[in-house]
Formats: sequence, structure tokens, C-alpha cells
Amino acid sequence: MSHNNQKKIAVINDFSGFGRCSVAVELPIISALKIQCCVVPTSIFSNHSGYEDFYFDDYTEKMNNYIEQWKKLDLRFEGIATGFLGSVTQIEIVSDFIKEFKSEDTQVVIDPVIGDDGVAYSTYTDEMCREMKRLVSYANIITPNLTEACMLTDTEYKDTMSREEIEKMLEKLSKLGPDKIVITGLKQGKYLTDAIYENHHKIHFLKNPKIGQERAGTGDIFAAIIAADAVNGVGFKQSVMRATEFIRKCIERSIELDIPQEDGLCFEEYLTTLR
Repeated sequence: MSHNNQKKIAVINDFSGFGRCSVAVELPIISALKIQCCVVPTSIFSNHSGYEDFYFDDYTEKMNNYIEQWKKLDLRFEGIATGFLGSVTQIEIVSDFIKEFKSEDTQVVIDPVIGDDGVAYSTYTDEMCREMKRLVSYANIITPNLTEACMLTDTEYKDTMSREEIEKMLEKLSKLGPDKIVITGLKQGKYLTDAIYENHHKIHFLKNPKIGQERAGTGDIFAAIIAADAVNGVGFKQSVMRATEFIRKCIERSIELDIPQEDGLCFEEYLTTLR
């Protein structure tokens, strides 16, 4: 009996019961795109850390035993997607997971969740940043924001960068290993731009009007669509465009419903429009 008769993506990320981020948004998005989502939890949150108070349970010590059961089932994955990783140990576990489960046909999508606005998250150390560079070498696709792209390439952070500076950074990121890269949410006045690298130095810049404020889980929704589309054979530029459009609609609807910023995107309103 085979457990591998349907496309599957292994998602390695934390789970928040409330606040619409991480696994809580990735699982329904990937499922809506007709792929089975199989979750490896890194930690459990009652609600994400953007709230004033929350319950947290670190799952690090349980991850290897959890993954061992998947080996016994001889599971195979067409995709592997990673999100926030809270320690060097977790990065090492994910590296081992990729080595174990990645085949020639597996699409590995790494969202290198390191920091934002030029600053690393408080949990991130220099050692973790170095280990994330190593993890990125296993990826087919990476989805960093500007801060993360700068940290991965040892580039001095600036709020805005020229086209030439971004292109140079994309080239540096490609040398770390991934075939496809999108640097998300580049700020250009009233606009946000995604910088895309693919097909041996082919670069695109996709510019969209900025709508509302930044919301929890936006990057997770984006990465989930990118991962599912990669498994389904959707072109990379097309995938970035439709992920951006889906998020735009969700932001507009969240504003209409007066959803608090920390509550994320009310993506449920449009989930059935994903195909």
C-alpha cells in the first residue's frame, strides 16, 4: 500500500491557533490548490507573537521523533516549504529533513524568515543567520523580503535601493543555490515591487499600488501559493503575479470588514477563487 498517490507538500512551520499566520493559512491555501498539505510543527502558539500576550510551546525536542514516523511510512513529497525557524537546532533538523525527503522532482521553497525593516528578529543570532545561508543552498525557490535578502548577501540595508542594486543582490542570492528568487515588498513611495529572478539571470520587476498596512501572515500566504504553484507546474512569474493579486483582494476585504491588523488577512473570503 502506497501513501504517495497524491501530490503532497511538507510544510515545516509554527502553528498559531488564532491570528491567521504560518500553518493556519498555509494548510488551507495549499489544500485549495489541490495538494495535500502535511505539517511538521516547530512550535505551537495560542495566538502569534504580534499580540501583547500568548501561550507558546516549543516543539523542537519532539520534531525528530515526529519525522521518524514519516520515514516509516515511506512518504514522498513533491514539495517542501519552510517558514520561521526558532533556533540553530531547528535549522539543522530542517536541513536533515530536506536531505532525507528531497528527490529530483521535489520543489523546495524556503522563506528565510530572519527580520524586517533592516533589523533581525530578536530571536535571531549571527549563528542562525549563517545557518540560514546554508539552508538556502538546498532551495529551488526562496522568498526573502529586502531585509532578509541583505542579510543573506551581506549587503548594507537601505529602505530603498536602485534597480541595479537589487539586480546585483539577486545575482548574489542565486549563487547561494536557488534557481528562482523573489524579493518581496520593495518600497517605492506609494508602490510595492516584487523583484523576480529566474531562468539564468532573467529578471522582472512587478510594481503594484500599496494598500493598507502590513498584516500578519501575508508572507505565509504568498509562500504557500508559490509552493503549490511550483508543484503544479505554474510559471514562476505568473505565480508571483497571482499570489500578489490574491493578497491584494484579501487586504481590501480585510479593510472593508475592519479586521484588526494583527488578525491577519481574511483570506477565507476568497479561498474558493484559487484554482
